Amino acid sequence: MWKQLAQWFGRRAALRPAPHVAAVAVHNDRLFPDLSASQAQTLVYQQSPWVYVAVNRIAEAAALVPLRVLPLNGTGGKPTETPGEPGHPLDALLDAPNPTMSRFELLEQTVGWLELCGNAYWFLAGDGEGVPAQIWALRPDRVSIVPDAARYVRGYLYEIDGQRIPLDAAEVVHFKRWHPANDYYGLSALEAARLAIASDRAMAEWNRNTFGSDNGVPAGIVNIKEFVSDTDFERIKREWRQSYGGPQRRTAFLRGGGVEWQNIGLSHQDLDFMKGRQAHRDEILNLFGVPIGMLSENATEANATVAERLFIERTLWPKLARIAQKITQELLPFWAGAYRAEFEDIRPTDVKARLEEIRTSYPVLSINEIRQRYYTLPPVAWGDLPVGTAKPEPGATPPVESPAEQTQVYAVTEAAKTASDELTRWERFAIKRLGRPNGRSFEVRALPDEVAFEVSAGLLGAATADEVRTVFATAREALESDRGAA
Repeated sequence: MWKQLAQWFGRRAALRPAPHVAAVAVHNDRLFPDLSASQAQTLVYQQSPWVYVAVNRIAEAAALVPLRVLPLNGTGGKPTETPGEPGHPLDALLDAPNPTMSRFELLEQTVGWLELCGNAYWFLAGDGEGVPAQIWALRPDRVSIVPDAARYVRGYLYEIDGQRIPLDAAEVVHFKRWHPANDYYGLSALEAARLAIASDRAMAEWNRNTFGSDNGVPAGIVNIKEFVSDTDFERIKREWRQSYGGPQRRTAFLRGGGVEWQNIGLSHQDLDFMKGRQAHRDEILNLFGVPIGMLSENATEANATVAERLFIERTLWPKLARIAQKITQELLPFWAGAYRAEFEDIRPTDVKARLEEIRTSYPVLSINEIRQRYYTLPPVAWGDLPVGTAKPEPGATPPVESPAEQTQVYAVTEAAKTASDELTRWERFAIKRLGRPNGRSFEVRALPDEVAFEVSAGLLGAATADEVRTVFATAREALESDRGAA
């Protein structure tokens, strides 16, 4: 045994191609997928309100996030954005992926299929030059993967009305979620939520049947103690069904012998009906990663804010990262150059922590580096110096020796006065809009760039009017210092 293992695990001089690919492909070649499972999952989406809410909330939120294609700078793979350069061809393609679909619809369908089926497919239609000209979203319940011992995936089959259309592997981009028991297909959240969804649908059906026009008879037995004729028996049944055969509560007037009612059913209260449905709702939403605080009618504003943050950070952002990396890997190589696709980072940031991070970077980063890293601003001429570089002492104004120098000093004084007025207007603007989300920014025209930068950084951590005033008081001191140095 050990000799045989020693032969198997002999020393190798270098790495080799993956030896298991062929075995995996041959194993799956005999396991043709059951496409009816995907059809059943789409049916659940149409019939379960909680699945519909969860999938729609995720898909629509994902489709709203901008996707950008950025060039790589070649120094570590970090994307850089060059202002003024024309956009990447993929940007234009995503804006109009095909004649019948918009960017929003394409991303909405892609994320929706991933949630429902665990798989999503894009078909890339070419323009005859080897570059994608259109993108079509394919229904997962019509797509099968054809394994290959050498290439792992030989291609895909698109089945509709008994017709099988072969698709080359390079023509299809396959997005999938992780499946622990399948080599080629992704796992849907519906699989894990199957029992909760089935139970919730059963309760909804039971509730509908209870109050339906044809099934509203209470569960019980009408026991007629004395013998009655066939005519009276049919009359009793008819009158009972007429009285209790609908959602309205009416009284049955029975004639004849003694009649006794024995209840054998359970009421909504006995079944704790509402709590049961609420438990199913919570379980389904948790499986999809939608916090209850986003939908609960009892959630406070604080709970809703925390729930939204958790949804963005732990549910939405990983899904966006999965799609962006797949586009980078399989779609961007069709065009020349080194590019990377990424969604705009919508994860909430702690303003105070971010401001503290900016402050700690002052000794090691220049102004231009801080502008680029934290504010995505272009470099400025004075930005190569570290933040807080010593300035000339105030009061060191050179003596005026000529009319030209007098004109220069006057111009400097007037410019400082204009900047001071603008600082005052900015302070009123900041206090007035304090606490308003997504407010427009103040347009700076006369203030020096370094003063405007310090004010912008300070306002990030200002939560009260007093803190705002402190920021502008510091800026005025800096402005006076600059005027004295000039």
